[in-house]
Amino acid sequence: MNEIYTEFFGLAERPFSLLPDPDFLFWSPEHKHAATMLEYGLFSRAPITLITGEVGAGKTTLLRHLMATISEDVTIALVSNARGSRDDVIRWIMLSLGQRVEAGEDYVLIYDRFQQLLIQEYAAGRRVVVVIDEAQNLDAGVLEELRMITNINADKDELVQLILMGQPELRDLIARPELRQFAQRVSSGFHLGPIPADCAQPYVTHRLRVAGATREIFTPEAAQKLHAHCGGLPRLMNQLADLGMVYAYSARSEVVTGEIIDRVIEDNVFYLPVETQRAKPRVIAPAPISAASAGHAGLAPGPSQPEPAPAFLHRGGR
Repeated sequence: MNEIYTEFFGLAERPFSLLPDPDFLFWSPEHKHAATMLEYGLFSRAPITLITGEVGAGKTTLLRHLMATISEDVTIALVSNARGSRDDVIRWIMLSLGQRVEAGEDYVLIYDRFQQLLIQEYAAGRRVVVVIDEAQNLDAGVLEELRMITNINADKDELVQLILMGQPELRDLIARPELRQFAQRVSSGFHLGPIPADCAQPYVTHRLRVAGATREIFTPEAAQKLHAHCGGLPRLMNQLADLGMVYAYSARSEVVTGEIIDRVIEDNVFYLPVETQRAKPRVIAPAPISAASAGHAGLAPGPSQPEPAPAFLHRGGR
């Protein structure tokens, strides 16, 4: 069905896949702001950078973009869905850095090996950035352990930075009184909200063009209905748009109309949450240093994006 549908619309691939592919990242104002705060946190060597957002807002796609464009002098440790006690977090980090951890190995020895690794990376001119995805699953004790890790330093230089990404409840967790020291270490952060309504058509057009479209396939009405039904959350918009294309293909319609989107909803083949949260973006740090003054290289805009993507760090990566 996927091959028939893509061939019917003249596409090279599905434009609305749910996989977090950075090639499809659409630079809405919210995503630009979130990316800028990530850049600011990395450039300023912030101890902790916090990015939160609704489920399906595009946090993971933004993270994949970061990892694909980060500079060569940064070693990334990506920890996804970490759970367990405060003694387990160092094990997760070491494994993500490619370090072997023996079953039953003493915590103190693991921590010492971690510190030695940070010193080795620093001596080689590199710094370590630990990215914790789905960080809302961590408890207060684990967050406190992470704060202690950010205290590891060599003279005036911190040897490790943290980037925490998670759902809105992560902000509630960090706001608890017992985590006030942790909160004080958060130097850069942003809450990623839904894309605005006026970005609905550009969003759809962008993804279609990346997938190989040479013409408009969704009418403006259809794009607005995607946004209205899904509250502007990209993942839900992708699901509904994909079903809209299946319905259009079945009807041999070369265009996805607002009527087709309504039909998908009426047929109950699309799971629509009872409530869609429309959180406004919230910056938790001062305005970042401009890309020009920082000497960063900009990213090339996508085929349908009128403005350039925010400057990130230099291309490359380990």
